[in-house]
Amino acid sequence: MWGFLKRPIVVTADINLSLVALTGMGLLSRLWRLTYPPAVVFDEVYYGQYISFYMKRIFFLDDSGPPFGHMVLALGGYLGGFDGHFLWNRIGAEYSSNVPVWSLRLLPALAGALSVPMAYQIVLELHFSHCAAMGAALLMLIENALITQSRLMLLESVLIFFNLLAVLSYLKFFNCQKHSPFSLSWWFWLTLTGVACSCAVGIKYMGMFTYVLMLAVAAVHAWHLIGDQTLSNVCVFCHLLARAVALLVIPVVLYLLFFYVHLILLFRSGPHDQIMSSAFQASLEGGLARITQGQPLEVAFGSQVTLRNVFGKPVPCWLHSHQDTYPMIYENGRGSSHQQQVTCYPFKDVNNWWIVKDPGRHQLVVSSPPRPVRHGDMVQLVHGMTTRSLNTHDVAAPLSPHSQEVSCYIDYNISMPAQNLWRLVSKAAARLSGAHLPDWGYRQLEIVGEKLSRGYHESMVWNVEEHRYGASQEQRERERELHSPAQVDVSRNLSFMARFLELQWKMLVLRSDDSEHKYSSSPLEWVTLDTNIAYWLHPRTSAQIHLLGNIVIWISGSLALAIYALLSLWYLLRQRRNVHDLPQDAWLRWVLAGALCAGGWAVNYLPFFLMEKTLFLYHYLPALTFQILLLPVVLQHISDHLCRSQLQRSVFSALVVAWYSSACHVSHTLRPLTYGDKSLSPHELKALRWKDSWDILIRKH
Repeated sequence: MWGFLKRPIVVTADINLSLVALTGMGLLSRLWRLTYPPAVVFDEVYYGQYISFYMKRIFFLDDSGPPFGHMVLALGGYLGGFDGHFLWNRIGAEYSSNVPVWSLRLLPALAGALSVPMAYQIVLELHFSHCAAMGAALLMLIENALITQSRLMLLESVLIFFNLLAVLSYLKFFNCQKHSPFSLSWWFWLTLTGVACSCAVGIKYMGMFTYVLMLAVAAVHAWHLIGDQTLSNVCVFCHLLARAVALLVIPVVLYLLFFYVHLILLFRSGPHDQIMSSAFQASLEGGLARITQGQPLEVAFGSQVTLRNVFGKPVPCWLHSHQDTYPMIYENGRGSSHQQQVTCYPFKDVNNWWIVKDPGRHQLVVSSPPRPVRHGDMVQLVHGMTTRSLNTHDVAAPLSPHSQEVSCYIDYNISMPAQNLWRLVSKAAARLSGAHLPDWGYRQLEIVGEKLSRGYHESMVWNVEEHRYGASQEQRERERELHSPAQVDVSRNLSFMARFLELQWKMLVLRSDDSEHKYSSSPLEWVTLDTNIAYWLHPRTSAQIHLLGNIVIWISGSLALAIYALLSLWYLLRQRRNVHDLPQDAWLRWVLAGALCAGGWAVNYLPFFLMEKTLFLYHYLPALTFQILLLPVVLQHISDHLCRSQLQRSVFSALVVAWYSSACHVSHTLRPLTYGDKSLSPHELKALRWKDSWDILIRKH
């Protein structure tokens, strides 16, 4: 029984030393002098603000993508003990002593380093040779643009990591499918595929491109599985159900979890509050919540309210009036009603308060018990500070002559009767036009009357934000009441799903200023590396960091794509003539590699031609990684299937070695611009940028 104690317990393990070496070199290239430069580099000024918001638990909205990527960067700050106190206002600003630079840049650097061994494993899982796998990993290791991007507090390296993890996990699952379906490893790799896809989407919406690719490949494999007559109907159903849960349900649940954690962490009011609805703002600690806490839930006749336009463009604003009137004659010669101006004002102000009045009564206070305003009720809106009623009539608006003017009615006794009855659903609506009034309107936003026959628009919808029950009938007492909000103890909470849906919608429709940037570029310039980005310049020396790729790798990647496409077309045409140049297993391996590598390049590159946003060279990096994976695959294919003799293979191998040597030489030459630790003269800088060097060479000849 105790015989096992008589012998030593021995554990054996197979260690791939190549994989260990690649991981070590990846870590060295990405982590070496990670705190240099000790200053804000390019988009660190952008992401650093959000990290500070996380540290201070302040709500923010970023339309560039979901919150998971920001939380990854914030985790680095948290591990380093960052308190969030740093002014992220200038590229090149020196970091203060309380900013843990190494910790903030650590996770992107680790993601970039681990992408090197993952490239090796992906090529192996595609059943190509160890040499091809080493080639892919070495290209990932020495590619200058990937090194630069992963050594900074940026998200592209993290996105690339999860893209590659999704591909690797699916390949391992696919290979398990052949010999051990429904095993523990089979479930692990299938589930990890869904998790990695969800994380990629959670980093940036660009991650959706790789997710769609994985779904497409999985759908093709599932279609073939359905046609497998050796499997029972129950077994096929279980296969499809497992894939649906892992690749659809789990990513959706994780995506929701990212937002749940995001909203749990950011519970304080911040500078981005005004973009959100009043209810969302009221759910945050401080800000509007301090004002609206305990407000009555039902608007009644006599209620005092502020009305916020739901559209919120060009800026969030509130229905507003003041004692000034419209000019008798506008600058273009058109006349006005000369009645009291009504505008949309983008700031909190006592002149934003209105009283909901019953047209049949003179009271401006809430009765006891309150009489709630219901859908379809006729009301008058009386301006709290001037007691004039909101009015629209058949007079052209000042800046939008095809719409009616909105004013507060003044009885001039000139046969212009008031049209100041409003219904919650009416034939004409008060709409925010978005135009700024001239100086006579204090540059506030124009409000117009719009007939509903012209169609519904979100700018016609007004939301009750601040609300209280009016108790003062006398004007002087009412003015004091308007300046001091009342509190009623009524609690309410906005559900997570309501907050998530609003936040997600705002992220999708909100567009930041996409003005032209000095270093912006077009997708066509990326392929030929006809652009670069100056990330950082030393304030006292000429040392600098540029996002600049290895031209040998970039051009070779494009050639590999072209060769793959031409060879695939040739093979397909030959197969139509019943000529099979490749064995079946080699053909399937070639197709799968193309679907994942060439397909990964296509889905991560071509959509940018349809985007109307400012683009930069770093947007191409996810597509570049798939090019790098394809390159050694094509080289091995040429060696194995197109080189007919041993002599041809030897010559081709020598050319490949020479090509790799040239790529390594270019990578080493560009090192000063990758790490920024060497002063460069203007001539040296021009020599390092391949396009400038080429232009000089042409001029010499």
